[in-house]
Amino acid sequence: MSQLFTAFCLGPMTLPNRIVIAPMCQYSAVDGIASDWHQIHLGNLALSGAGLLIIEATAVEARGRISPADLGLWSDACAAALGKILDSIRRYSPMPIAIQIAHAGRKASTAPPWDGGHPLGANDGGWQPVAPSPLAFMPEDMPPQELSQLDMVQIEQAFVSAAQRAQQIGVDAIEIHAAHGYLLHQFLSPLANLRDDEFGGSLENRMRFPLAVFAAMRSAVSERILIGVRISATDWVAGGWDVEQSIVFANELKARGCAFIHVSSGGLSPQQKIPLGPNYQVPLAEAIRAGCGLPTIAVGLITEAEAAEAIIAEGRADLVAIARGILYDPRWPWHAAAKLGAQVDAPRQYWRCQPRELKQLFGDIRFRQR
Repeated sequence: MSQLFTAFCLGPMTLPNRIVIAPMCQYSAVDGIASDWHQIHLGNLALSGAGLLIIEATAVEARGRISPADLGLWSDACAAALGKILDSIRRYSPMPIAIQIAHAGRKASTAPPWDGGHPLGANDGGWQPVAPSPLAFMPEDMPPQELSQLDMVQIEQAFVSAAQRAQQIGVDAIEIHAAHGYLLHQFLSPLANLRDDEFGGSLENRMRFPLAVFAAMRSAVSERILIGVRISATDWVAGGWDVEQSIVFANELKARGCAFIHVSSGGLSPQQKIPLGPNYQVPLAEAIRAGCGLPTIAVGLITEAEAAEAIIAEGRADLVAIARGILYDPRWPWHAAAKLGAQVDAPRQYWRCQPRELKQLFGDIRFRQR
């Protein structure tokens, strides 16, 4: 029996299998508002048979966007547009849906990647980025504005308001983005956080703001809404954030009611040296799972069904996230189930595509056409 296609209980939510669609920025919103592209994109992924869909990084305020085309959840207009799309999807798909809530910090105000990803000035639709310390991501970038403690209170409230809007539009879970060099990761890493107040210096101090954001969000929404965190387990730079600190952070999150940890890496420094290869981040997920005991999602160049199966079967992670691979093959879960001799949910409108040699792929279906 395939372990990848066994159900998994994440708090009160039961996932039909262990496959997660990772959040992937689409750079296709207008003033933070979801577009027709999101209807097409998310609707397509919601028919894939995965166990959980996580909507892309969604900014808590306009200056927290990576690009001017990022999705947002800082206004009722943003919530209404995304809520309409979710309502449409739910008419045809029972797939649980989560949303990643984010703030880009010093990595904000850039062009979409297909336009070069360069920093944008005010004349090009850009804005002043903010960060824990006035350290630019790239040497040639404009330094970000250092956040005052009043600014931090306002940003914390922006995370809370975004979480409340997420609840209003009916998501099943929220993932806080504390990875890939964005604002909360910037507070965690000693490479980006040089503050000399209670939010900088020691590990305890560097964790203080991200933990405060988590706690405020957790208390602001219903217990039925799971809240987890995506982290970069290491900066891949000597003297930076690392696995040992990640385990301490994960345990502090667990004590505050964190539902899961989604383990990625890197993104904070251009000096990073990442040993790219198949499943290269799985050992990080395995170490953090062992160190904190939280349900753990592994992600990163997991492309083959057999590899995903082994990760779950060997207890290295509880869930496996697929990102670029599912953009390339939006039916990745179907094809994985076929390889592993498992079953997967498919919309009944597609039942007739079940291959003749895989008579149980979509379960005990009945289809007769005249």
